[in-house]
Amino acid sequence: MGRYLLKRLPQGMVVIFGVTVFVFIVTRVVGDPVKFMLPLSATAEQRAAQRHVMGLDRPILAQFWSFLGDVIHLDFGTSTYVRGKAALSVVFDYLPRTLQLVAAGMVLAVVLSIPLGLLASRKPGGALDRALTSLSLVGLSMPQFFLGSVLVIAFTVKLQWFQTGVGPLHRHLVLPAVCLALPAVGRLAMLVRSSMIDELNSQYVKVLKAKGMPARRILAVHALRNAGIPYVTLLGWEIIRALAGFTVVVESVFAWPGIGFMAKQAIAQQDFYLIQAIVFVVAVMVVVLNILIDVSYKLLDPRVTLR
Repeated sequence: MGRYLLKRLPQGMVVIFGVTVFVFIVTRVVGDPVKFMLPLSATAEQRAAQRHVMGLDRPILAQFWSFLGDVIHLDFGTSTYVRGKAALSVVFDYLPRTLQLVAAGMVLAVVLSIPLGLLASRKPGGALDRALTSLSLVGLSMPQFFLGSVLVIAFTVKLQWFQTGVGPLHRHLVLPAVCLALPAVGRLAMLVRSSMIDELNSQYVKVLKAKGMPARRILAVHALRNAGIPYVTLLGWEIIRALAGFTVVVESVFAWPGIGFMAKQAIAQQDFYLIQAIVFVVAVMVVVLNILIDVSYKLLDPRVTLR
């Protein structure tokens, strides 16, 4: 395990470095943040002076080396959107809300997908299987911005059961968590269904049944555990998808103040200091999550060898 981690950590650092460099190049090529920092009445001399203060008038290579030195010290500059505050500090202010949303959404996805997948796998091709498959396809096909808008209109505007923005979790977190979870439920439930059909028709299950082992024990101890590795893989992918992009849509629809909502604002304001900090933090979380997923394989199946 230790040798595996020593191998993966340098690889993760290379990925983080590559993503950070890519974002640096993109933020320097697209747009001009100075025009958002100064009023429309600002003169050309004032704009040039602001670019000099920000170092944007220097050669791109000089900016890059200065940027790398700052990244090593976790200094991404001062946000131009949240004025007077370090960009990384802004990210850490909004990050807990995103983690809260992703955790709630993924827990809901797990709680729903496993029972639904198990029910569908009991009688493949039956009425319940067809119904659950159809519902899963609907959830997969529906764009999250549309689903979120429908939930807001139905449960916030019409019924007034829930609210958008920040407030008590039972009124503000439920809808965005449901919106984030439903597409994942469809994919995870279909995976549980197909995996359990394969496991329950395998030779070792037939042997266990012949030996008189109870069906519930076969299902819980053997079949479901063997189906755990692909499930954990897909669940990790769903979490990565949420952190790396889907929270932007969900948080924007429900006015949930997380880093996805902040990323949208930073892009609109061309606050590349804040954009760089957001991408860096998300890249670190994705690398760490990938390592944790690999380690979980060993916990689920001791026969797995990590290399």
